[in-house]
Amino acid sequence: MKRICLLLTLITVTSTSFSQQIKAYSADDVIRRCSSKDTLYIVNFWATWCAPCVGELPEFNNITERYAGAPVKVLLVSLDFKGDNTFKLEGFIRRKNIIPEVVWLSDTNPNVFLPKIDKSWGGSIPATVIVHPGKQFKKFIEGTVTEREMRNIVDKVLRD
Repeated sequence: MKRICLLLTLITVTSTSFSQQIKAYSADDVIRRCSSKDTLYIVNFWATWCAPCVGELPEFNNITERYAGAPVKVLLVSLDFKGDNTFKLEGFIRRKNIIPEVVWLSDTNPNVFLPKIDKSWGGSIPATVIVHPGKQFKKFIEGTVTEREMRNIVDKVLRD
């Protein structure tokens, strides 16, 4: 029975990764998407050409699986170049079995979109925002983040 459940989970995860279509989002779209007052959002800004970004992607898969069914959503926002946003990015997501939803940031002027996300953002990636609008909570992390760090934050926010 355990093998059947594992097989069904793998099929579901694989088919989800293969069927994911990448939408173009502006910074304003990302902000609007993360505005539900009853949900905690983990938004990661990354790119396929950024080694530390790619290295932490499994952490976001784990968080997505850990909080399945909870009011927690993970959104991966790709900062890949415009020409790479469809073919290269979709193939990358498929090969790496990325589980969370991926969108592509269509804004090209960092002087405009960085302060919209967080006024302290210097522009380096990876960068992660954990936000719960209903609890007026926001934490911005510039640099890599571990699953344990995210779990500690998420669990505390959900408890409070």
